Amino acid sequence: MEEAFGSALLISLGVALTSSVLLALGVTAFFTRRVQRSTAAVAHSASRIAGGNYQSQVPSPGLGAEFDQLATTINDLAQRLGDVETTRRRLLADLAHEMRTPLGSIEAHLEAIEDGIRSLDDQTLEVLHGNTARLQRLAEDITAVARAEEGGLDLRPVPTDTTTLVESATAAAHNAYDAKQVALDVDTRQAGSVMADPDRMAQVLGNLLDNALQHTPPGGRVRVSVRKPDPDWVEITVTDNGEGIDAHHLGHVFERFYRADPARSRVRGGSGIGLTISKALVEAHGGGLSASSPGPGSGAEFTIRLPSTGRSR
Repeated sequence: MEEAFGSALLISLGVALTSSVLLALGVTAFFTRRVQRSTAAVAHSASRIAGGNYQSQVPSPGLGAEFDQLATTINDLAQRLGDVETTRRRLLADLAHEMRTPLGSIEAHLEAIEDGIRSLDDQTLEVLHGNTARLQRLAEDITAVARAEEGGLDLRPVPTDTTTLVESATAAAHNAYDAKQVALDVDTRQAGSVMADPDRMAQVLGNLLDNALQHTPPGGRVRVSVRKPDPDWVEITVTDNGEGIDAHHLGHVFERFYRADPARSRVRGGSGIGLTISKALVEAHGGGLSASSPGPGSGAEFTIRLPSTGRSR
């Protein structure tokens, strides 16, 4: 009986061990194939994304939260790369369009002079100088945006009174506003002192005032006000009662060359990146620039937020 029991026990242990090994090998093979299929799908989608197909999406592997997070991250990366590529293409197309107009005008006038159709009089020189200045302004604006976004601007922030900033900027804009018959109001009752480069902030306010004037019809009104919502920040707001901004376009107004109405904007002139430059300059000061609008026909509001000189650290 003891010998029979020992023999049966040995056989049982051998069968159990063999079954366990076979079961373990089967489970391992199953999960290995599953992981291989999932990682192959991820690798294939990543390869397609690397090849420029940013519409490719990585399916959920179904292997747990970590793998799902990996798939989500890759999909988000693909979407952002696609957005960047779309912006790049639009930027190049718009840049080419912006350059084509003044270059075409210069070429046409030079050919007319060569053919004897036009003479090199004051009017022709004015057109040539104007288009050359437009190209130069476009190059300078693009350079300014690049430097601001890369932190390469030479900023010299000093304690600056916002009343002085606003009054100086509005005084420079008064002639253009009077010519278009648009009222320009100023409210600096809550003014404070900010850490800012006066020249750069004058550029920002000039861009915002020019933008408000472009989109406000004759008889309209633009208001520049200053308020201090808390001890650490000062806000300068430029509000108009002009065309307004549709909600669909509101999130894109600070993008380079973005225009809610390309045809009308190009007729008005400008490089198309004034708001982009303004936002980059304000952010380089440690502040922010935001836009809001109730909708088309209801005006728009742009708010500059700058750190106060008495800001706590």
